This record gives sequence, C-alpha cells and structure tokens, in this order.
Amino acid sequence: MSLHRIDRSALDALVAAAQAAPRRRRNLNLHGNDLAPAQRLFNALEPDSYIPPHRHADPAKDETFVWIRGRMGVIEFDDSGAITDAAILAADASLALTIPAGRFHTIFALEPHAIFFESKAGPYRPLGPDERAGWAPAEGSPESAGYLRKLNEAPREILARKATA
Repeated sequence: MSLHRIDRSALDALVAAAQAAPRRRRNLNLHGNDLAPAQRLFNALEPDSYIPPHRHADPAKDETFVWIRGRMGVIEFDDSGAITDAAILAADASLALTIPAGRFHTIFALEPHAIFFESKAGPYRPLGPDERAGWAPAEGSPESAGYLRKLNEAPREILARKATA
C-alpha cells in the first residue's frame, strides 16, 4: 500500500468542486467506502452551504473537526434548538474540536474556500428521523437561507460574551 497524499492542489480541486456543486460543498473521503469502521474526510464548504442541525444517536459517533483553511462556525444546540455553545475554527481561533455523539450541531463556512477535516466512527449511515432537528429548516427550504444568516452571527456573539465574562 502506498501513501495517500493530500497536497494544496488536491485541496484547491476540492474547493473548486464545492463551488460548482449545487449544495456548495464537497468532501474528499480518505476511507475506502461507507462501511469502513473509521470515516475520515476533508470537507470543503462555501458560505451559502447549509448543513441542517443534526445529531448522531450512535454513542460511538463523536465527531472531530480539524481546521484546514478559511473560517468556519460550529454551533451546538439543546434538544429544543437553543444554542448551547459555539466556536470558530480558524488559524486565529480554535483549530479543532470534538462534538459528542447525541448533541445537535451544525457547521458552516464564514468565508469562501473553507476546508475542515472530519473524523468519526463508521460505518456511514444516513441520518434517521430522530437525528434530524425538527425545529430547524430543511435543506433547500425557503427558510434555510435566513436561518443560515442568523447562525453566522452566533459564534461571534457567544465568543464575545465569553471574553467579557
């Protein structure tokens, strides 16, 4: 087996693919297939890509995000949709974080060409009904763009409050 290398040109190609994709995001999987016991992937996001808040019910599915490029917001919610925590992934902020299984969360780009690395237990399974946040707009719905704009302000506001506390 030879080394699997990811260089700047691979990341640039990933960003270009995200920009061209209808959902404005794209991933580059390092795991062999959806059944792999470890899911490892690079994710490129553009600022208008909306990932609806969700959770992973499987207790083995903590997710770790590692900043690579750009600025991203990460928000954690309680079961009713209230924001419980937020972070910015960027060179001048948090470089990595882990979201425990069972917690509602979302991640979004705060500027173009954002990339993060994600790792979680496999195998990949589509989200079940109990893992989707019923209080958040569905992806592609008319309300999703306004909700994403609102979410974009939350990490900065929460971090500012923590700094003055």
